Amino acid sequence: MGAPSSGVVPTAGIVQSLRERMRQAKLDAYVVPSEDEHASEYPALSDLRRGFITGFNGSAGCAVVTQDKALLFTDGRYFLQAGQQLEPGVWTLMRLGVPDVPSWQEWLTQSLPKHTRVGVDPSVVSAEEARALGADLATAGAELVPHRENLVDLIWEGRPSRPQEPVFALPDTITGEPFVQKLERLRDELGKKHAYGFVATMLDEVAWLFNLRGNDVPFNPVFFAFAVVTRDETLLYVHEKQLTDEARAHLGSAVTLRPYDAFYTDLRAMGARLSPTQKLLIGKRASLAVYDAIGAEHTLIDRSIIVDQKSIKNPVEIDGFREAHVRDGAALVSYFAWLEEELHAGRTVTETDGARALERFRAQHADFRGLSFSTISSTGPNGAVIHYSPPEEGSPPIEPNSLYVCDSGAHFTFGTTDVTRTLHFGEPTAYQKRCFTRVLQGHVALDQAVFPYNTTGYVIDALARAPGWRDHLQYLHGTGHGVGHYLNVHEPPMGIGTRLVFNETGLKAGMVISNEPGYYLDGHWGIRIENLVVVQPHTLPNGEPEPPSSRGFLRFEHITLVPIQTKLIDPELLSPAEREWVNSYHDEVLTKLRPVLEKMGDQRALRWLEKECTARV
Repeated sequence: MGAPSSGVVPTAGIVQSLRERMRQAKLDAYVVPSEDEHASEYPALSDLRRGFITGFNGSAGCAVVTQDKALLFTDGRYFLQAGQQLEPGVWTLMRLGVPDVPSWQEWLTQSLPKHTRVGVDPSVVSAEEARALGADLATAGAELVPHRENLVDLIWEGRPSRPQEPVFALPDTITGEPFVQKLERLRDELGKKHAYGFVATMLDEVAWLFNLRGNDVPFNPVFFAFAVVTRDETLLYVHEKQLTDEARAHLGSAVTLRPYDAFYTDLRAMGARLSPTQKLLIGKRASLAVYDAIGAEHTLIDRSIIVDQKSIKNPVEIDGFREAHVRDGAALVSYFAWLEEELHAGRTVTETDGARALERFRAQHADFRGLSFSTISSTGPNGAVIHYSPPEEGSPPIEPNSLYVCDSGAHFTFGTTDVTRTLHFGEPTAYQKRCFTRVLQGHVALDQAVFPYNTTGYVIDALARAPGWRDHLQYLHGTGHGVGHYLNVHEPPMGIGTRLVFNETGLKAGMVISNEPGYYLDGHWGIRIENLVVVQPHTLPNGEPEPPSSRGFLRFEHITLVPIQTKLIDPELLSPAEREWVNSYHDEVLTKLRPVLEKMGDQRALRWLEKECTARV
């Protein structure tokens, strides 16, 4: 997801104000994570506390402030952006993943003196993380202090209020399963885990469970809510005025509505009523505030039941994904055809102009519900900023003789898209073609992989990286992330990458995930190729029987339909099988998109589509 890179943001005064609040609260250090109380990766504007105090608006990072230090910890996706935005002399950038750079938790336990009081808002840190950190700090002679009054909120003048947009229902023809059946499946799992109930705290969990959607968070069709499902009741905590009449009728008598602000009070009351053997299950991302409200003796921390169930899409959802990508592919072809025509005619198109034009082309298609993230429209050196997004003002023009990276996505009523293409509207250099081809080879290797059931993304990640490694090329982001069904474009728990968390979830049929290797030459250009794929069962050819030891094998079905620019490919580097993949993929794209563009009457897009898809490698 993109984030504007607008240069240095002055924050010295904000940091000093925070330090004064820390002194008043008798805190020696204060932790400001990126997440809100729902552990959202992309919070609403009102919850962008870490962005407010640091000036860094990338999606991942944690700030730690003491009386003499201010540190921002983030990963390789954001090194360049954070370096551009953090005020020198105020903030120190801690590059996670670089040798000898500790995590923020390690820094707190290793660098601070004894008797240090480390403050954090318990609603924005997970219970599991807080318990581990508290134990480590205690060993080091320090103390973790949950401070329910968020100190950043106290100094944030003009803080936006939380949105309360209408909440609407999705029909079963879109979701493929009524929400009452989802509740039954959840309760079955509660029985297996010997839990009395489950507390849903993540916004996409609640939206998925009840087949509801909203618009409270930019780009994510969710709404502010909690839910508690026990063996005999279902409670939804939401601002009732947000519910449309349709949504109320949809929920009916199966759900008891409670005020959003009553959630913690009700949890404390529920915890007090539970018998010694009754426990409420909370997910590993649930906050310390939730854990404390229920009480340690009545809380079971485990993998979220909903997260695992949500990750496996049913046949209706998968068909929706396919249809969404047909329409999205047509929109991208229309955009790239228009952009090429504009640039070849010598007209100026800025990065921001391009992003806006692409949204207009998407809006021409029925059931378009908005962007799934801020469009990354980046030319030349900006393409090396992995999560770049053009500024509203001062956006540079797209250079015909530079590489152009366009990473974008959309929500349709029946599915979510995320696609990246790298293009050159002039003549690429031999080195650019070589790098592009290595990235393509990694993409193809993953696309064609066959692997045992429940293999993790951590295990297969090297397939995408190995072709680049041959030329000493590497990238610092993951290779793939899960994608929600008309939900968050980044959906845990599945993923492909080098992070150990990707070894915790095996891939299963029905998961939708991205395939997006890349390469970035800092200060010059970037390359990324991204398709979404569906995990599917793989069978041996010609009806051959499975070996006795086999538990089944899996493969990927790509569903993204956008040409891959062949002029950027060095065919001499490709094997015959890789050439066949490229040509076959383009035949598929042409077959599926041509009828859509013909129906729209977009002759320019048709010409561009045929040009790109009929070029053989």
